[in-house]
Amino acid sequence: MPHASESEGAIETRGLEPVPDGERTGHVRELFPTWVAANISVLLLTMGAGLIVFNGLNIWQVLVVGIAAPVLSYGIVGLISLAGKRGGSPGMALSRAVFGQRGNRFPGSLIWVARWGWETINAVTGAYALLTVLDLLFGVRPNTALIVVTLLLFVAATFLVSGLGINALRACSKWSTYLFGAFSVLVLVHLAANTDWSAVLGKPAGSTAMMIAGIGTIAAGGISWVPSGPDFTRYLPRTASGRAVVASTVGGAGIVVLPMVLMGAVMAVATPDLASAKDPVSFIGELLPAWISVPYLLIALVGMLLINAMSMYSAGFTAQTLGIDVPRAWAVSVNAVISLVFGFLLMVVATSFIGSFISFLTLLAVAFSAWIGVFGADMLRGRTYDGDALMDTGRTSAYWYRGGFAWQAMTAWAVALVVGLLFTKVDWFSGPLATSWVGKNGLGWVVTIVVAAALYAALPRTGTATESAAEPTTEPATEPAEDPAEEPAPAPVSI
Repeated sequence: MPHASESEGAIETRGLEPVPDGERTGHVRELFPTWVAANISVLLLTMGAGLIVFNGLNIWQVLVVGIAAPVLSYGIVGLISLAGKRGGSPGMALSRAVFGQRGNRFPGSLIWVARWGWETINAVTGAYALLTVLDLLFGVRPNTALIVVTLLLFVAATFLVSGLGINALRACSKWSTYLFGAFSVLVLVHLAANTDWSAVLGKPAGSTAMMIAGIGTIAAGGISWVPSGPDFTRYLPRTASGRAVVASTVGGAGIVVLPMVLMGAVMAVATPDLASAKDPVSFIGELLPAWISVPYLLIALVGMLLINAMSMYSAGFTAQTLGIDVPRAWAVSVNAVISLVFGFLLMVVATSFIGSFISFLTLLAVAFSAWIGVFGADMLRGRTYDGDALMDTGRTSAYWYRGGFAWQAMTAWAVALVVGLLFTKVDWFSGPLATSWVGKNGLGWVVTIVVAAALYAALPRTGTATESAAEPTTEPATEPAEDPAEEPAPAPVSI
């Protein structure tokens, strides 16, 4: 994770303001462990099991899903991340240049609310991991009081790490990558030696439609990180290779997603009930010996903590763009409290964790995709970012446009969001087009991106004259807009 300057110290104090060129001392290779850490979640095991049990796929189809999903979703994360090194600001601050100072609050609010659900899911999974470890080591069975304590501990640790900022996240990501990688190898060796491979390899293939739907389900988790991508590249120098940024992002995510999904699929052949368990973690203690399961769960617990910390780190910026005028570290506390309350309800009240999780991922993908389509199309137009205008939320801002709104961006975003929901079906909601080929294959989020990008490109561009009159303060005017495809091939990524 590209680090803050030494002047930031242990606690990052920088908020939405652009990072000066002199303080952009990050390295692209640091993105690799960042995106490894963003995927260290035992939920991938459960999702891999779901591909076998619910989608009816065989192991070869799961392999295709495990490769295609991170390449597709984290490829988009990597491409949007290039805006961070162009403008030196968090993603939702850069979004002001696209939607307008007032207009940006609409997609920003939706993304912020969506993060509540993502952080709740991760907090619950982390608490379940801690409960499972206590059961394995000491025979302590979960109860309501213990659920509250474990959930509180997890959220408090998340708040601490995310509040410290980017340097703390970078250090934790690096070491958790090493440890999780080592123990994942042990799990793979154990599964290889104790699995009935004839049953695994003999499972018949499922339909192509279910395989496409599986790609969409796994990819939805990556799509949720797209608006956060620039948050982790803003400390990179402008000369950093765009190709290397994308490669490090996809590589870091893929090296975790693929084996985790495959392990979940293999486990599901012997234990199909794990795909529908209310507790998505305790099955690990049943399928693995204690000397592997306990340290593996503890390391996974750190990974889930980092996922939540990264999400809260970005959520703090999003809250600031909405006008919550507090330091970034304190803005994080709002999401911490929300995830604590919702997490308790999910653990104590909800009857189906995996059902709630898949429904949430489906809606999350559509909500984020409308923003992705508009913001991505704007990047392709060669957008440069005026640092002063980003921070000026008044009428004098170059990004005030008409009444504080870039109406063509707002129109494209709103229309795409509605269209995407028409093709979406979850446990408690079904759009009128959910039974179409697109809906059945879980491609509503793809339609959302395409509609948003196409409509934004077709509508007349507003505010061009105002923008060109403003002198960019965070990017030299003489530097042409970057095209990642024209950048030189990067050096090999190393950790």
